[in-house]
Amino acid sequence: MEAEVGKKVKITEKTHVKPSNKLGRKEYCQLVTFDLPYLAFFYNQKLLFYKGSNFEEMVGKLKDGLGLVLVEFYQLAGKLGKDEEGVFRVEFDDDMDGVEVLEAVAEEISTEDLSAEEGTNSFRELIPNNGILNFEGNHRPLLSLQLTKLKDGIAIGCAFNHAILDGTSTWHFMSSWAQICSGSSKISVPPFYERTKSRSTRVKLDLPMPDPHASSGGDGKANSQVSSDGDAKADPPLRERVFKFSETAIDKIKSELNAKVQSSDGSKPFSTFQSLSVHIWRHITIARNLKPEDITVFAVFADCRKRVDPPMPESYFGNLIQAIFTGTAAGLLLANPPEFGASMIQKAIEMHNAKAIDERNKEWESAPKIFQYKDAGTNCVAVGSSPRFKVYEVDFGFGKPEGVRSGCNNRFDGMVYLYQGKAGGRSIDVEVSLEASAMERLQNDKGFLLAELSN
Repeated sequence: MEAEVGKKVKITEKTHVKPSNKLGRKEYCQLVTFDLPYLAFFYNQKLLFYKGSNFEEMVGKLKDGLGLVLVEFYQLAGKLGKDEEGVFRVEFDDDMDGVEVLEAVAEEISTEDLSAEEGTNSFRELIPNNGILNFEGNHRPLLSLQLTKLKDGIAIGCAFNHAILDGTSTWHFMSSWAQICSGSSKISVPPFYERTKSRSTRVKLDLPMPDPHASSGGDGKANSQVSSDGDAKADPPLRERVFKFSETAIDKIKSELNAKVQSSDGSKPFSTFQSLSVHIWRHITIARNLKPEDITVFAVFADCRKRVDPPMPESYFGNLIQAIFTGTAAGLLLANPPEFGASMIQKAIEMHNAKAIDERNKEWESAPKIFQYKDAGTNCVAVGSSPRFKVYEVDFGFGKPEGVRSGCNNRFDGMVYLYQGKAGGRSIDVEVSLEASAMERLQNDKGFLLAELSN
């Protein structure tokens, strides 16, 4: 389907949308230690698709609402720059181009086609900035949108510069945009821009930036690695799939895990996130056919807004996430009951307090390292996004989305995105990227799917 979809999508127009009211001044916002490591990640891509019959009216409403919401979220209409000391920052003035908006037509593609559980390559032509690195935001828009006319609706493809915002800020913007489009005169919660309140240290980066052409940018083609003898070798091809866990399945995973926790010994119950995470970690480890001595790592990109001292508001606009790692031998993970791995995840998350965050920041500031999206290591399971984000409540005035997906960027073997399930309640959709043979085993693993419950 990939080649077919590419031929079916035709860009018809490109415009730019600026804040509807002039700011009347130049604004600068320093990037801080929480932002800078992501300069060599790719743009963060999201795809939402909706049913509807009047494409022109939908586009008009979206662009009008965008101009209004950018009055508050004006940083998204700016560019990346550096100050005189070489510190990265977001720069905005009224003369900048603003947000790029592409309009496209793909009338042979339906919303049902995009709801398929398999793959992301089938809709990569519906989201801009495939394979574009965040540090290119010095000459590219920090937000690019593609509005595509479908057979029975519209696809909204979004590419956000990940060096200036994380998932919480992304969905704060999306929900605010939808609120304006739905008729509100102002948004409920304005963004909080004072990033230096979270970290005031100024970091000058003189490091050479990675070659943007060194990898395929998650476009579904194999990336290259260099072996010890200097020869390039291709990574195994990845497959992506969405696994839908019903509320009943989530409750079963959590209740069975917590049934073994003894409250008398002071153990804390496992959260929904911890319960589902260890379920995913164990079954991906099984699917990979690892040797007992092989180390497997679990990583979660944790929101630090309430962890830092002083705490930051939920409306903090920027990156306020850090990766939390824990690991063990595959044999130990699988030979022990699930609560063994769940306790490791729980402990790692609980230990990541204000002191640990501060120490991590100081360590990075003393020897800055620009991460790449697949630096998590081999045999890793890395969890991004969150089912807490109310993605199915992003209603622009033409109903709730038929589906919400991540794009092709920033995917590697073991990357997992969690989304609120379309079914509602406590259901969760799990997007998994895995090497093809491991994915084949995972999707045939009845213990992972809880098949009788997940429908």
